[in-house]
Amino acid sequence: MAEVGRAAVRDPGALLPGGFWAAVAVWLERPQVANKRLCGVRLEARRSVAEPRAEDCGQRPNAGREQEERAAAAPGLRPPDGALGPRPSSGPDLGTAGRGPEGARRRRGEERGDGGPGQPREPGVGDAGFPASDLESAWDACSRSQAGGGPEVLAFLAGPPVGPQPGAPRQLDLVLRTVIPKTGPRCPLAVPRREMVVRGRSDLTAPGVGDGREDRVLNVLNGTVTFLPLEEDDRGNLKVETSNVYQIRLSQSREEWFISILIFCPERWHSDGIVYPRPSWLGEELLARLARWSVDSKKSEFKSTLSLISIIKYSKTYQMLKEKYKDMVKVWPEVTDPEKFVYEDVALAAYLLVLWEEEREERGLTAKQSFVDLGCGNGLLVHILSTEGHPGRGIDVRRRKIWDMYGPQTCLEEDAITPNDKTLFPDVDWLIGNHSDELTPWIPVIAARSSYGCRFFVLPCCFFDFIGKYSRRQSRKTQYREYLDFITEVGLACGFHVEEDCLRIPSTKRVCLIGKSRTYSPAREVSMDKQRTRYINSRRGHLASPPGETPASLPPRAAVGHEGHPNGHQALDVGAAEGGAEAPADELWLSGFQPREKVERLRNCATLPRDFIDQVVLQVAHLLLDREEQISIGDASSSSSKAWNRGGSLSLTEVASELDPETLQRLKRECGGLQTLLRNNHQVFEVLNGRVHIRDWREEQLQRQQHPEAKRRLFSEAFKTRICWFFSHHPDGCVLPSDSCPFAHGPAELRPPRTPKKKKQIL
Repeated sequence: MAEVGRAAVRDPGALLPGGFWAAVAVWLERPQVANKRLCGVRLEARRSVAEPRAEDCGQRPNAGREQEERAAAAPGLRPPDGALGPRPSSGPDLGTAGRGPEGARRRRGEERGDGGPGQPREPGVGDAGFPASDLESAWDACSRSQAGGGPEVLAFLAGPPVGPQPGAPRQLDLVLRTVIPKTGPRCPLAVPRREMVVRGRSDLTAPGVGDGREDRVLNVLNGTVTFLPLEEDDRGNLKVETSNVYQIRLSQSREEWFISILIFCPERWHSDGIVYPRPSWLGEELLARLARWSVDSKKSEFKSTLSLISIIKYSKTYQMLKEKYKDMVKVWPEVTDPEKFVYEDVALAAYLLVLWEEEREERGLTAKQSFVDLGCGNGLLVHILSTEGHPGRGIDVRRRKIWDMYGPQTCLEEDAITPNDKTLFPDVDWLIGNHSDELTPWIPVIAARSSYGCRFFVLPCCFFDFIGKYSRRQSRKTQYREYLDFITEVGLACGFHVEEDCLRIPSTKRVCLIGKSRTYSPAREVSMDKQRTRYINSRRGHLASPPGETPASLPPRAAVGHEGHPNGHQALDVGAAEGGAEAPADELWLSGFQPREKVERLRNCATLPRDFIDQVVLQVAHLLLDREEQISIGDASSSSSKAWNRGGSLSLTEVASELDPETLQRLKRECGGLQTLLRNNHQVFEVLNGRVHIRDWREEQLQRQQHPEAKRRLFSEAFKTRICWFFSHHPDGCVLPSDSCPFAHGPAELRPPRTPKKKKQIL
């Protein structure tokens, strides 16, 4: 046994030992947070057992009969002495026993690993292939096997003796989990590995680890969690691999707490670099994280990632889609970041494909689900889902350049959606709202009124109510959490069981809400629709409107949908657009809704007249130069050196106070206003922490030398394609000589800008 790391933990908030168990729960249930080479884990079974004793671990006279009885009760588990039974898998996903809707529900529950950190499932809950009742039998076999290897093994599992009566029996919590590594080009052969986790506890209690309950712990002075890797032998039985057994231990000495990590056989430790990293990583990286998590009182407002689907299936599906659609990054014609949007839509598609596959298993369906993506944007999600065999289409108010690249098999429509009786989808299984903005709260309503079998998936981003922006009502929650609760409330009011999950996408807004089933029978549809109507009308008092105005008085805009649209609906309140009268009650659900404009307005100061921008830039520059701060140009010992005025610094508020009201009003109509204009003029200004400075291009030169080759190549392509502002306007000229300045010192040095190469359309 060797201690590979020890960390002292300060506990100013009296969070220990409860915080220790919360930190261990993260490593137990979400190890991918620390080990980026893991996809996640699958919690298979939990059980509470009595601590084994060396003298009790020998072969008992009736041991064989007990094993036979347990094996008869659970045919999938036939453990010989020293083994943990065969792997309960009948397929590559380690746990596909049981067919039909009930079996699928049980498999999904054990694969997703319910609960977040500190919210484990109750002891006794297991999966379809390895029920928790069999875990105790497996532990008995493990104990006898380890007793045969020497009493030091059991002593390591139990940890140091505690309490006034060291000989008294203690309780152990057992968890069987499958660790799922990431798969990809670098590690295509990585396979899931099983572990048995042993957590000690006694009759003493300490605060729970996140769910409001009490969690039994070993002792307030000591706690151990031991990880036992399981290996499969030639007969399919799982046995403990003692070479990679390690333990996380909490202890207290006088007034100081310690967390340590110990390895049972350090000389035999085998590191695969994925599931089992080097001992130094355990003793440094993991230990540091555990120490930090133990005293972190912040509790997550959201569930664990991918809590509603199989992590194994998701990992395989994501890698498959990533390889299949990664070339989209190279041909992306939009101005948006291809790295973010391509891989985000790939992750979304992987999630939906797994969710829908498990739904088909639950319901005993064979046909793939149909869908409509409302506010589909670039349409890549629609393209992937359609290519993978799901019939569907996307609708957005604006056409994108990339739509032409997908081909005829991807159905994308340019149209505006206004929630009314003509914008229903009775033949569609799922409605998708991926960052659908003003349509987000309406999607549960549209799904509920389309048909009893229509479901919805929404990924909220911007905060919209039924009409206009969402107005906050609670200060105790974050705005994001409050808005998610609002969309959940809408789904419940529409009669859905609403589930929440957290996706693995490169976005800060990654919590999705899913409505898969109803809270009522089809016979109650009429009364439920009246309830929906009452709820929608009740939101009028919560709509954000300017003082003195009501939501209904918003100026109407007319935008008629395409002719020949399958639903033939118009995009807005037609009655209000034609004469101010209300539209028929059977068409509009709430007057005043305004879909996004067909032509996106650019409000980043880019559309302002050039002479106006130049005037503001010159005025702000003179304000800064008046706060003269001179620096030397050239060698200080040389007589040719001179001072260059780099100006001072002003806050944005101070700059704004010097501009005339008309200029400020014109800038306020642009997103970001004055700050956006100054940031856009990167050559002249540097805006940092709310203060404006004149940019010193000598410092920029030093930074550019450290940039990677690809970025330096971009700089060279733009060399001398614009006039140097300092050469033309600064009283001391440019701080750089002509051959070093990236901008042209006069028209004679100007180079024509390079036209970007046209990207090939390979899809």
